[in-house]
Amino acid sequence: MDVKNALEELSKEKKRKFSQSLDLIVNLKGIDLRRENINAIISVPHKPKDKKVCGFMDKKSDLVDTITKLDFPKYKDKKTLKNLVKKYDFFIAIAPLMPSVATTFGKILGPAGKMPSPQLGIINQESSDAINHELSKISKSIKIRVKETSIKVSIGNEAMPQDQLMDNIRTVFNGIVNALPKKKDNIKNVMVKYTMSKPIKVEGM
Repeated sequence: MDVKNALEELSKEKKRKFSQSLDLIVNLKGIDLRRENINAIISVPHKPKDKKVCGFMDKKSDLVDTITKLDFPKYKDKKTLKNLVKKYDFFIAIAPLMPSVATTFGKILGPAGKMPSPQLGIINQESSDAINHELSKISKSIKIRVKETSIKVSIGNEAMPQDQLMDNIRTVFNGIVNALPKKKDNIKNVMVKYTMSKPIKVEGM
């Protein structure tokens, strides 16, 4: 069935005590992930969910949880560092601090896919406008890191209007296709599901 009918089918699911996430599942074929490094940052039209963001700054900010350079030494402890990475979805940093951020936090943030990058997360100046601009970008960004032949990504929740969910699904799907070496030829099938539902196969993407 098409995306619209799939979402209507999901809307008939038993209501839970929480707003379920809507997940897009894209299964791949004909691709060797040991050789192909597939990563993408996709900007969606509608904010999928609230994200916890932490900033590496010279001084404390009222806009974002902040770690200043004076705080860096305490994160030499592996447990403290791992807890930090689990707590936040995204990290931002001012450009001059990036060498120190890479040295202190890179070994954990890198593998977790949360390292600030020029694409998303690095700001040139420590100003309210720059921080707010980056937080706005992050709120509508979805990171794709392909480690296995099934990509599962949350694109919204059941409380969002159906047209917004459809917009996000199509945007993320197209972003994934563009990141693949053989584009749609690498797509085996596409499914959507709520957190607690069974997947529904979607045709005609």
